[in-house]
Amino acid sequence: MITTACVTGADRGVGLSLVRELLKLGTHVFAGKFLRDLNYLDRLKEQYPETLHLFMLDVGSEESVAAAIAVILEHTDHLDVLINNAAMLGDTQATILDSIDLKEIQEVFNVNTLGPLRVSQALMPLLLKGERKLIANISSEAGSIGSCERNSWFAYCMSKSALNMQSQLIHNGIRDVGGQVLVIHPGWVQTYMNGKLDEQGDLTPEQSASHIMKLLLRSDEFKGEHAVFVDYKGQSLSW
Repeated sequence: MITTACVTGADRGVGLSLVRELLKLGTHVFAGKFLRDLNYLDRLKEQYPETLHLFMLDVGSEESVAAAIAVILEHTDHLDVLINNAAMLGDTQATILDSIDLKEIQEVFNVNTLGPLRVSQALMPLLLKGERKLIANISSEAGSIGSCERNSWFAYCMSKSALNMQSQLIHNGIRDVGGQVLVIHPGWVQTYMNGKLDEQGDLTPEQSASHIMKLLLRSDEFKGEHAVFVDYKGQSLSW
């Protein structure tokens, strides 16, 4: 059972679907909203007025994260699970032989890598009071160095590799007090990572989220000395 959970990047796609899955379980969900013009979360709030708590959240901003934590503290003193899902893609075309936008790469790192670190550290006191003490970082196979075949995607691949290392560092810091970090590749999902719907993905957001929830519910099976990097089916991936 997951009694309380926080999900970042919950406006649409996998994040929104994860919120739905958690609400079906009766979980009290704290969902970070970034896109003001989207109202999917607001509609969910009408269905789950007592268990869904919404707040604006830009994981790239210390001030925004602090404001979000203040909202969460108004409702609970513990969290079972934190799902760091918020992310952006960046350029996927430029190779080392092309012009590379280093400023954009910094922006992607700020969201994809430093964003989860900001949120995880800010929520750590609540997580360590929770039953599961679980952080689920939504990463990507693109962050795997061992299986990398791309020659571009600098921002996304590098930021996810750094997220993977962050996950292990955090896991090392909380495992002795019962904490755990899962690093999950959600599959090739039909999402809006590049600004428009990618309909070529193998999975719908709902399908990916359903698989991920199964992993979260059996997270104790993955507990150990090291953080675990798996795909949405629970199959191990190369770091």
